[in-house]
Amino acid sequence: MFIATIKAKKAETDIQLQIKQAEAEMQLQIKRAEADVESKCLSGVGVAKQRKAIIDGLRDSVHAFTEHVPGTTGKDVMDMELVTQYLDTIKEIGTSSKASHVFLLHGPDAVKDMSVKLRDDLLQGKVTVKETLLNK
Repeated sequence: MFIATIKAKKAETDIQLQIKQAEAEMQLQIKRAEADVESKCLSGVGVAKQRKAIIDGLRDSVHAFTEHVPGTTGKDVMDMELVTQYLDTIKEIGTSSKASHVFLLHGPDAVKDMSVKLRDDLLQGKVTVKETLLNK
């Protein structure tokens, strides 16, 4: 009887210990999840600030360029920026890519074609958004 009582108390103590460990693990998981949420939130804020800085810089560049180079338009500047971005991308892929083969359209019309496609896709996206909003 005495041994059975000791075994029962030990079993109860073990169960209580397991419950405390499970609760501690749950609290740890909650803290990790909260930290992950905060990290993602701050990352989003950082991306938003980065995009705003890019847009502000582009706006200033377009304004300065069109002001100092007569006859140019904002579209001319953005087309030139697109070519620059395209060439920077090719350079980056060539210098840091671990891929052994990269297939890119490259030729006199490649950037123009990409620019037209991008512009068409953006315009199509605007039409789709308008249609969606009007149908609600």
